[in-house]
Amino acid sequence: MQIAILGAGMVGRAMAIDLAAKYNVTSFDVSDHALHILTQKNNSIKTIKADLSNYSNYNSMLSSFDYVISAVPGFMGYKTLEAIINAKKNVVDISFFPENALELDALAKENDVTAVVDCGVAPGMSNLMLGYHNERMIITNFECMVGGLPKKRVYPFEYKAPFSPIDVLEEYTRPARYVENSCIVTKPALSDAELIDFEQVGTLESFNTDGLRSILFTMGHIPNMKEKTLRYPGHIALMQGLIKAGFLNTTPVHFKGQLISPMEFTSSLLFDQWKLGETEAEFTLMQINISDTEKTICYDLYDEYDTATQTSSMSRTTGYTCTAALNMLIENLFTEKGVFPPELIGKDETCFHFILNYLGERNIHYRKTEIN
Repeated sequence: MQIAILGAGMVGRAMAIDLAAKYNVTSFDVSDHALHILTQKNNSIKTIKADLSNYSNYNSMLSSFDYVISAVPGFMGYKTLEAIINAKKNVVDISFFPENALELDALAKENDVTAVVDCGVAPGMSNLMLGYHNERMIITNFECMVGGLPKKRVYPFEYKAPFSPIDVLEEYTRPARYVENSCIVTKPALSDAELIDFEQVGTLESFNTDGLRSILFTMGHIPNMKEKTLRYPGHIALMQGLIKAGFLNTTPVHFKGQLISPMEFTSSLLFDQWKLGETEAEFTLMQINISDTEKTICYDLYDEYDTATQTSSMSRTTGYTCTAALNMLIENLFTEKGVFPPELIGKDETCFHFILNYLGERNIHYRKTEIN
């Protein structure tokens, strides 16, 4: 079995190493440094330097592969997925691009392709759980709170990320949509701040981000749905200051005779400050509440950096959800053609439990409780 992974960042490397235990894996990236790190971690994985924005090359580049994983930055995710589908390859995607992936559904069907998208922790597992319970109860409320944070809080941002800073910054500027009383409500990102206490880490602040994504359309019958991001207290104010000062604007400005994008400039400055170290202690925290008129089903995740495998929690919780879905396709547990966000996978009980068990085998556990 030949598997191509597009992107060898921290999450992409974790997925390559996970899959290499069973399959022949080739990782593609434009960065020599990223590919070198992967080779040092596992020299059985083939690496190829490639400009993944050269979409016209995908047919030849992917011709020898059976399955593809897309782990490219969000700004190029949609075109990458489109090129993979045009190459007629089944794919699992974690690029979390802002465009609507369902617009590629007809193309995927035309090319006899199964494309599982948004297949990380959130979006990803949150969608999967919603889809599963949507088949078994009349849901009135869905809420997801999620965040990945370093254990060591370094002033001023107290934040690190295993992926591109520009993907995070776009979450802070893209209007946040949620559903209230069966109506889609749009508010600025970073709005509706709340302080919430968590047993494992203490007080965090939550705020609106545009995290519902596909479930706005696939689960439009649910009257109340919301996702909020978690950070250490004070992070919101810092980001709002950058927004107000114009540092996150996308319109280029003139500076000393050149046009530069404030967003790209800010992302470049934050790259080192927000870069998660290869062995840096961090955690992923998620709380999901799914309610009907009689009960609330809660899923809680708390996961930390794995010292044994030297794998970040965000890479594990995001990446292994993706590799679980890929194994699900390989084992023909899901064979429908088209574009499928995880809520459309989760309604299948076999697929739902396969992914949960796959994660459990890697010591990622979602604790389920029910409140009547």
